[in-house]
Amino acid sequence: MRRSQAMGLSKAAIGAALVGALALGACTGDKGAVKSASAAPPPAKAEAKKDDAKDQPYPSTYHPYPGTPTALVGATIYDGKGGRIDKGTVLFSEGKVVAVGNASLAIPEGYSRIDGTGKFVTPGVIDIHSHLGDYPSPAVASHEDGNEMTDPATPQVWAEHSVWPQDPGFTRALANGGVTALQILPGSGNLMGGRSVTLKNVPSRTVQGMKFPGAPYSLKMACGENPKRVYGSQGRSPMTRMGNFAVNRKTWFEAKKYAEGDRKERNLAME
Repeated sequence: MRRSQAMGLSKAAIGAALVGALALGACTGDKGAVKSASAAPPPAKAEAKKDDAKDQPYPSTYHPYPGTPTALVGATIYDGKGGRIDKGTVLFSEGKVVAVGNASLAIPEGYSRIDGTGKFVTPGVIDIHSHLGDYPSPAVASHEDGNEMTDPATPQVWAEHSVWPQDPGFTRALANGGVTALQILPGSGNLMGGRSVTLKNVPSRTVQGMKFPGAPYSLKMACGENPKRVYGSQGRSPMTRMGNFAVNRKTWFEAKKYAEGDRKERNLAME
């Protein structure tokens, strides 16, 4: 959603348009056709608990905020897959998009209406490379926690442990840029900077309250100017791009040796 358009909507309209944005991207069909949003069934409780215990020691505690069923009417809708609906309607309920269609889409009784005439609704922006929370803005040194520059390879650190959920940048990204989900990465000072975390852009007191349920993690890696500048300026390896690759090879070989060994002593970096 463009900034000028967002400023023209009420807060409720902005919230409604953005909460449903991700689901809009999954809709298919011809121009003006009525579409229903759907999602894959959640895993069984026993399976979810097993996965959380094994792979997510800090599992997501996110839950949709309760709200009034709402219909956004009269807007131009772009579904993110090439489709456009003029004078479209989007129905929201319990934090999800339940239907998308043209002006003929029936609005159930009890739905509040928001006039979207002259406005545009698009899928929410998914920022796959963000440092919000790790580098809050406005910046202060005590909150700049994106780079663990004590060694060129620090795969054992997790970005989620540095995220400050009250970073004002989250709110600005939502209101001005339509960003509804973000992958938060460590910085690029190290060759292997650590583990990422994917968040929903929602108000929360904790990082767990923002964690996107079921989202996979990734390993942040950088190769080029940043690591060689950081460590070369200290007179240590790597100080060239070939040094970058040499350190990476050494780390991968160590991880392979660890994986094939007896693991009597646990090594979080090698895992």
